[in-house]
Amino acid sequence: MKKKLKITLVKSFIGRPEKQRKVLRGMGLGKLNKTVLLGDTPEIRGMAKKVAHLVAVEEIEVN
Repeated sequence: MKKKLKITLVKSFIGRPEKQRKVLRGMGLGKLNKTVLLGDTPEIRGMAKKVAHLVAVEEIEVN
């Protein structure tokens, strides 16, 4: 079973620094309350940590 991260944008990125906006766009998050499933890799975890104040992260197991 593979681990994935369910990442949901819960706060707006209006007025945030451009680096944080690029991280969110890179994860596929453009609108409020959008959810994406991404592989559990060190790169994705680092991106989620950079914008932890804007997103909700949940670990899930997928076949």
